[in-house]
Amino acid sequence: LMVYSHYYMANHGPSYGLDAELKAKQDSKYDSNLEREVINWINALVPNAGLAPRAIHEPLKSGVILCNLANKISPGIVRKINNGKMPFIQMENINAFLVACKQLGVPDTDLFMTVDLFEAKNMPQVIQTLHALGRHSQKVNGFAGPYIGVKLADANKRQFTEEQLRQGEGCLPLQTTGSHGNANASGQFDSSREIVKGPGRRF
Repeated sequence: LMVYSHYYMANHGPSYGLDAELKAKQDSKYDSNLEREVINWINALVPNAGLAPRAIHEPLKSGVILCNLANKISPGIVRKINNGKMPFIQMENINAFLVACKQLGVPDTDLFMTVDLFEAKNMPQVIQTLHALGRHSQKVNGFAGPYIGVKLADANKRQFTEEQLRQGEGCLPLQTTGSHGNANASGQFDSSREIVKGPGRRF
């Protein structure tokens, strides 16, 4: 963990004040096991990715490996991959990857922001996004793996006939009936459940 922290400080200088607090908070979320799982997965899918623990920022910051990863999962989902060295070009690649992640089913809450990766602002979140992509890739048609993460459950869709739906609408459970209109299971008015809101007043 300390090596990981010093690595990014070496690239961006020491952090002070609020930045130092934010960095410490982010570093505390770093999960070496999660990172190792992500690295092995990417290296298996993208030839010559060459990722290593605590050293993923520089290889990934251009966005090229990430775009190639997305295209391995769903060919052509990233149509254009830029190989230029200019920052705005590399950030375009990262953004294209994030758009692909959304299309592949990764929730917004699991996505990192472009600067999280490009400026190494929040590498634990980058790892989180990649792990989420590994999980959701299980649901991508035509992609045979490998995958990472827990197996995603299939949606349990139930089909009802129109007649069954009509029957359900006309049938209220006794509990529900008892809570509407203060009627109890026997159909009698239940005064014990009235709410007293003032002296002598009942509603």
